[in-house]
Amino acid sequence: MMETAIAFSRYLIALLFGSALAVRFAGMTGTRKNNLAFGGFVLALFVLQLFCLKTWGMAVTLKIYPLISHLPVAVFIALYLKRTWLISFTSMFVSFLCCQPPRWIGAVAGEIYASVAVDHALYILSAFLTYFLLDRYALGSVRHLMERSVKSCLLFGAMPALYYLFDYTATVYTSFLYSGTRAAMHFMPSAAATFYFVFVLLYYAETQKQAGIQRERDMLDMQLTQAQKEFVALRHNQQNAAAYRHDMRHHLALLQGLASSERIEEIKEYLHTAQSDMDAITPTRFCENETVNLILSAFFAKAKQAEIQFEAEARLPEAFPFSDTELCSLLSNALENAIIASEKMDERRESSIRLRVYSKNNKLCIDIRNRYQQEPIFHKGLPVTGEQGHGYGTKSMVSIVEKHGGVFRFMAEDGWFIFQATA
Repeated sequence: MMETAIAFSRYLIALLFGSALAVRFAGMTGTRKNNLAFGGFVLALFVLQLFCLKTWGMAVTLKIYPLISHLPVAVFIALYLKRTWLISFTSMFVSFLCCQPPRWIGAVAGEIYASVAVDHALYILSAFLTYFLLDRYALGSVRHLMERSVKSCLLFGAMPALYYLFDYTATVYTSFLYSGTRAAMHFMPSAAATFYFVFVLLYYAETQKQAGIQRERDMLDMQLTQAQKEFVALRHNQQNAAAYRHDMRHHLALLQGLASSERIEEIKEYLHTAQSDMDAITPTRFCENETVNLILSAFFAKAKQAEIQFEAEARLPEAFPFSDTELCSLLSNALENAIIASEKMDERRESSIRLRVYSKNNKLCIDIRNRYQQEPIFHKGLPVTGEQGHGYGTKSMVSIVEKHGGVFRFMAEDGWFIFQATA
């Protein structure tokens, strides 16, 4: 009686285990609605299988088992979860492969103890353990690879599907594999299942790594594109300044007219406006390199507006082996980070940015430092931030320096955050 109860429990657990894995691979979540639907579905399958077992016996039930168990699972996934038929059948085939390790563990234990009850009991225990491990470590990976593309789904579904056909051909519809012991017979599919999931996990990890690298490349490209746009805008401001200076005679003529009419207040207002306009569009001259002048002028104005002390020393020639875009991206990202950190200071009067940029042996040398409020955190030599979407500016700076065969370092020393680079 006890053995019958254990065998009955094993049959139910096997059905529940395989079906649950299949729907989880297909992406079913554990909502109350889904749980009720799945529970009703499994109960209906169980009743159908008991009916077939009672009516036609074990031999016939095993031969039609794909029709009364596996096919309904695929149909349930396709209709209830609204997945493609390819994903539905792939999920079913993969879940079938996952059922093999518990079968082998139970078979080995049964052979050792010469007990069918031990076989059933160990199968049940290992089924729960296998489900836990797959749910924790493999379900997400398999689901991602199946949903990635049709090609990916076919690739990762091919091996479980071929094994499914082989298993039924060699063990149910023929006795090809029954020449050896049960333990030996079940070892091959168990090993296949293990190697399959190791391969899936390794492949998934590699694809995620490559996807991350590609995302970083895209973000760096966006950084350079943005730097190019910013430089074009700076050039435009320089052209406006030149045009404003060119039109100075018109301004003087207007002022002369106002003076002849003794319209002093209007003259004062006009001069104030003109001075503001000139300050806004006229770059400060820091060095011979016009690109650096434009960039430093823009950030000098930002720092002034934010009441941040900005000290700059620049000694760069007019011609330099750096593209305007690269110079803009490198300096802009570094100075932008410095201004953001300075704005977070509780005492704004203590905020300060110091910059030295010069040429030595035809190499670009940069030293940018700023005061900080919160102690910076470094990982593998780079400052890290917990803010979403931040950190790509730093990576862009590093990418440009390394592209030119240079060296860099980030550090915190005596209350200063320091970026130094030579390239």
